[in-house]
Amino acid sequence: MAKNIVIDDSPVDVSTEVNFIWSIANKLRGTYQSDKYKDVIIPMTIIRRFECALEDTKDAVIAQVKKDEKSEDITPEQIYQKIAGYQFYNKSRYTLKELCNDSPKIKTNFESYIEGFSPNAQDIINNLEFKKQIDKMDANNRLFSVVQAFSEIDLSPKTIDNIKMGYIFEELIRKFSENAEAGDHYTGRDIIKCMVSILLSEGCDDLKEAQKEIPILDQACGTGGMLSTSYNFLNAFNPTAKIRLYGQEINPESYAMCMAEMLIRGQDVKNIKKMDTMKEDCFKDKKMRFVIENPPFGTAWGGKDAAEGVEHAVLEEAKKKEKGRFPAGTPGSGDMQLLFMQSAVNKMDDDNGRAAIIENGSPLFSGGTSSGESQIRRYLLEKDFIEAIIALPTDLFYNTGIATYIWVLSKNKRKERRGKVQLIDATSICHKLRKALGNKSNEITKEDREQITKLYKDFTESELVKIFDNEDFMYREYAVMQPLQRSYGFTAERIERMISKDALKSIYNEAMVLELKNKEAQDDKDLAEIEKENAKKPAYDAILKSLNDAQTKYKEKKWLSPEDFEPVITEALKDCTVEKKIFEKIMDGLSAMDKEAVIQKDKKGEIIYDKETKDTEIVAYKESIDDYMAREVLPHIPDAKAFFEENLGAKKTVIKTGAEIPFTRHFYKYTKPRSSEELAKEFTELEESVSSAIAELFK
Repeated sequence: MAKNIVIDDSPVDVSTEVNFIWSIANKLRGTYQSDKYKDVIIPMTIIRRFECALEDTKDAVIAQVKKDEKSEDITPEQIYQKIAGYQFYNKSRYTLKELCNDSPKIKTNFESYIEGFSPNAQDIINNLEFKKQIDKMDANNRLFSVVQAFSEIDLSPKTIDNIKMGYIFEELIRKFSENAEAGDHYTGRDIIKCMVSILLSEGCDDLKEAQKEIPILDQACGTGGMLSTSYNFLNAFNPTAKIRLYGQEINPESYAMCMAEMLIRGQDVKNIKKMDTMKEDCFKDKKMRFVIENPPFGTAWGGKDAAEGVEHAVLEEAKKKEKGRFPAGTPGSGDMQLLFMQSAVNKMDDDNGRAAIIENGSPLFSGGTSSGESQIRRYLLEKDFIEAIIALPTDLFYNTGIATYIWVLSKNKRKERRGKVQLIDATSICHKLRKALGNKSNEITKEDREQITKLYKDFTESELVKIFDNEDFMYREYAVMQPLQRSYGFTAERIERMISKDALKSIYNEAMVLELKNKEAQDDKDLAEIEKENAKKPAYDAILKSLNDAQTKYKEKKWLSPEDFEPVITEALKDCTVEKKIFEKIMDGLSAMDKEAVIQKDKKGEIIYDKETKDTEIVAYKESIDDYMAREVLPHIPDAKAFFEENLGAKKTVIKTGAEIPFTRHFYKYTKPRSSEELAKEFTELEESVSSAIAELFK
């Protein structure tokens, strides 16, 4: 079991820097709507961060540029990176401050300045579509003031380390993205710290090795917050470790910000890919020690709402079964969360892989027995990948207040956890913020994080912790039916039911005729179809007349077996031409369940069970169906029988084994309702209060 991680967790105050940057946004008023300020502020912050990082080596880079101008040789990019001290550089002689010395040419010079950046830095700026904003600001006399303002802020790594810069980015993004969808862009650092703390609290003894290579993946990396925070924790855990960060992100803006942070951090930016994870795994040959992510909630992977090409890619990958990323199949097309989870399992190192994934409540329980969601849960349980599921407090995210959960997945469960799933109710473990930040009114403090991590590590049942066998969340679906016992007769109700069951549809389709007649514009085909049906109506009318005559003759009389009724109805329909199949449908339509009737049997003498009495029973995987029937069904229906209709060998597979994790049910606490007397007293007091207030108005 891993030691507790010691990391400087003191609050990072970025208010001065953020307030200054935010004040610059006021210079955009009139030209931009407030929700578009970010189109300028975010890229300018990145550009200034790059410039400050390169400040000490600026002269050396320019000197090399001048050498190149005098020589026919082209200096390799790697040389410029080495001179700059980073994976990026800028060959331009300008700085933001120098740009302000020639205000009439600031647009042209600023564009030249940006073009001086290395290709990877330009890629970031291009993904933010910043060149459009340069034109817009220049046309509206805003460019000079913005460039000048940013030239005055110190964002040097010597002054503001990567951790603090991460917080600055987070706060800026929060201000600009409060209306984003849940899971978009970023997850608060307090949540990420909790996820990483849990991941590192056990199953990580191998990470103590000197120079240990530790690959970390975020398949929906956004602005890189999860990767950066994971890096900080792991670096504190083992300062000699070679921590490799990998990420995929589809949003160009988020991707650009992530790339910027990775460049400053010195990570290999080739490992950050702008690619939809649902379309492609950009690291096919790389297994990850850790996967940490917050994939989007309720985002479609199929159907009309899916992004172009995603549905095809997912279905093709699913065809690979165990050789692909989605071995358990696909969930409903409206939500890709469980696809991300399967992909995470696929990417985890086969010996020591661990993952922490934030999901909403849907993956716990959505879908019926044979649904993709149910079968994915079943797969995760049968493979014993789920270590724990932790319910987080609500109002924890900047842009949503919904319930969320951390799924802890592992391929190296310790002995005590094997075959088990730990549920932790951490919904009350948080502290209120003095002031809400968007939807975020709660935060997980260091103390809260330590408490949650301890609950996880201790692996002991308590009021907040429940431990279950994997099979406790699996179930079988049984069909329960009663013996076929039908009485037969000619009552008006039986005749009407027979018609409603379409027993005579093949003779005369009355519903279709009415539909065609009610059409606003009938074509020749419609008229021909009506004529065809009308030609058959006399036969239909004759059958109904015969049945109504029998009703008059026999009134309420009923027959208790088909053998007794068959000669009677044969006689009633003797003047009608009725095929055998239609005859059987008429008989069935005139029948009704009746416990006084004879129990019908097949030719082998086996009881026939009535499909119209079919009901579904969900039975725990570990429970005997006989015990369940004796307890839940037979006391009420003594002759009922259960059937397990699963057929995995059928041409169209029939699945009747599923899985569900009803988290909240296991932590439900009964609250006694208030007495009617107490409620009545309160209503009376409210009524009197309202009446007094109204009386005051009319004095």
